[in-house]
Amino acid sequence: MKDQLRDLVLDAITVLRTDGTLPTGDAPAFVVERTKNREHGDFATNVALLLAKQAGKKPRDLAAALVAALPANTEIAKVEIAGPGFINFFLGPAAYQREVRAALELGAAYGRGTSGKGHKAGVEFVSANPTGPLHVGHGRAAAIGDCIARVLDANGWNVVREFYYNDAGAQINNLALSVQARARGIEPDDARWPADGYRGDYIKDVARAYLDHESVHADGADIVGAGDVDDPDAIRRFAVAYLRREQDLDLRAFGVAFDVYFLESSLYADGKVEETAKELVAHGHAYEEGGALWLRTTDFGDDKDRVMRKSDGTYTYFLPDVAYHRSKWLRGYERAITELGSDHHGSLARVKAGLQALDAGIPKGWPEYVLHQMVTVMRGGEEVKLSKRAGSYLTLRDLIDEVGRDATRYFLIARKSDSQLIFDIDLARAQTNDNPVYYIQYAHARVASVMRQLGERGLVWDRDNGLRQLVRLDSEHEQALMTELSRYPEVVETAGQNLEPHLIATYLRELSAAFHGYYNTHQFIVDDADLRDARLTLASAVRQVLANGLDLLGVSAPESM
Repeated sequence: MKDQLRDLVLDAITVLRTDGTLPTGDAPAFVVERTKNREHGDFATNVALLLAKQAGKKPRDLAAALVAALPANTEIAKVEIAGPGFINFFLGPAAYQREVRAALELGAAYGRGTSGKGHKAGVEFVSANPTGPLHVGHGRAAAIGDCIARVLDANGWNVVREFYYNDAGAQINNLALSVQARARGIEPDDARWPADGYRGDYIKDVARAYLDHESVHADGADIVGAGDVDDPDAIRRFAVAYLRREQDLDLRAFGVAFDVYFLESSLYADGKVEETAKELVAHGHAYEEGGALWLRTTDFGDDKDRVMRKSDGTYTYFLPDVAYHRSKWLRGYERAITELGSDHHGSLARVKAGLQALDAGIPKGWPEYVLHQMVTVMRGGEEVKLSKRAGSYLTLRDLIDEVGRDATRYFLIARKSDSQLIFDIDLARAQTNDNPVYYIQYAHARVASVMRQLGERGLVWDRDNGLRQLVRLDSEHEQALMTELSRYPEVVETAGQNLEPHLIATYLRELSAAFHGYYNTHQFIVDDADLRDARLTLASAVRQVLANGLDLLGVSAPESM
């Protein structure tokens, strides 16, 4: 609807340019948006306010000229000028009936757009160190990142999902030492336990598998436990592969899969870290001081310069991060989006500064970051913190096992990523209207139930007749439901533009509320065949939109509850 109104406004601008009311030139970046109060119309545009200076007219006078130049359209009931020069559009029932038709005719494609134009977008998310099971924070990252990828795909982007494994550094050495200690029979409360060792029971599982010569498939290869407790390199390789497999199994149980698994170690093995350092030096943005190699990141907005290579010859975490993102640019990611926990906030400016210092034509706003806040899990009014297997935190698998994949995904995506989230296990398990995912899925299942009842009574839904009879749907609930349904394409577009998939979750709850209100006040299977077909047509369109939206969240759309 917004696009069609925008096209009408552009046609009016063309008319006014042709008759000399407006000078030639590009149209301004005007907006067409839904009004907050329908008494002021369904949509409004600020175009007259933006063009008034060009035209040498008062905004209200130019608005009147634009309204007069609008092409005739049967879906617009009336147009009014409000305030300093806003143009308000009041749509007729035909506009909303058209959206019902579109939802049914396009099916799963309804709401999908083309704004991405097939351009390549990489979405990196989770990227957990392979040192233990995924925790609930990783689960929120997985839900947000996967839904961002789904929404971008729905907006026409060619999306690549990427997982970056930090499989090098001190944390991996601590993992190997922990597994080695367990393999030697040393317990975490023993004085010989590594100072920074991992204490969860999963370390015992890794050690047992290593000693039993188990085979683990990772990176297209089988890694076999050597069983030698004195070979730290073999232990490290096996432990990383074992935990990568475990994390992958957890993510698959969560409905998340990746196209690319990128290993930090490959940046060193392929010489990309050293190559990046040489590029930064060659472009004159590096200097040596105190035996260390520094990057002058303050030239690019960072608060202080950053060390790339320490005086002992080892690299800081900063440089491989720049090398990794450089690889994304070289791999053709026109848009690179990274989903991270908010605790990573401090590293963002320095990575962007490092990329700018490469002088490679990388845009200043590239990559884009989406940060999520912490998750607090509650049960019975008390916080749930620990998992025996992980040792010090609640795992994603714990949550999935307790409340199911659908509820876990919905609850982790339901709020804006930069807001703290309280995950109420009792609410997530409740089969009541207070549980938002149950409430939405129940709306979908209700329509399916009506269709089954129709068949049980020996009746048939005539969709084509129902589309013709939508004019019969003139009650307050029916008009409100059609209006709510028509918002879906706009919500999908906005969610993609702003990288805010929680907007889909919010919308689905609002659409479900409108449908439940309709269901509770109107009979669908009535004797009047035309009215019956019309109501079932609207209900079926709602079912389709619910299914489409739930799919963008990775949540199922059940036929029965």
